[in-house]
Amino acid sequence: MADNAAKQERNGEFWADCVTRIAESRDKDSFMLVFDHFSPRVNAYLLGQGAASSIAEDLAQEALLALWNKAHLYHREKAAVSTWLFRVARNLWIDKLRKQRGIAYETDDNLEETVDADVRLNADGDRLKAVLDTLPVNQAQVVYKSYYEGKSHSEIAQETGMPLGSVKSSLRLAIKAFRQHFGEGGV
Repeated sequence: MADNAAKQERNGEFWADCVTRIAESRDKDSFMLVFDHFSPRVNAYLLGQGAASSIAEDLAQEALLALWNKAHLYHREKAAVSTWLFRVARNLWIDKLRKQRGIAYETDDNLEETVDADVRLNADGDRLKAVLDTLPVNQAQVVYKSYYEGKSHSEIAQETGMPLGSVKSSLRLAIKAFRQHFGEGGV
């Protein structure tokens, strides 16, 4: 199964099939495969978002528990499992930040602020995607695997067949392109 998993993983179908099995039959083996693969990546993503180590670990587990409980809501034609899972983790992190700040979101004013923040976040995502679309394929692929999938440089090199130095160079060039587009200060 490991060879089959490695082949199917490249196109995401393996993970989508695992989530389908979780949804349909509460398949624990499939869940453990998903958990073992995505837990460190979600944790790394949350750490990159500024979460403390213990909070990142808790939120990563919450995100995967949400996958277990809500696998029936996943639709492979709408998003990759990684995209869906990272979105869940991001939302959990935002909820955690809101709770820490003690903001009551029941009022219309606060709801409006939340919507404005979501619009700004989506606009930033659109701006990032626009730059990502201008990059050479190898640079865009490295950025996606590094920042969206939370993969290490060596994992990217192994998956893509690129030498490790090329992965690092591609990432540096992509970051340079982002900086040039958004200015030195970033997004």
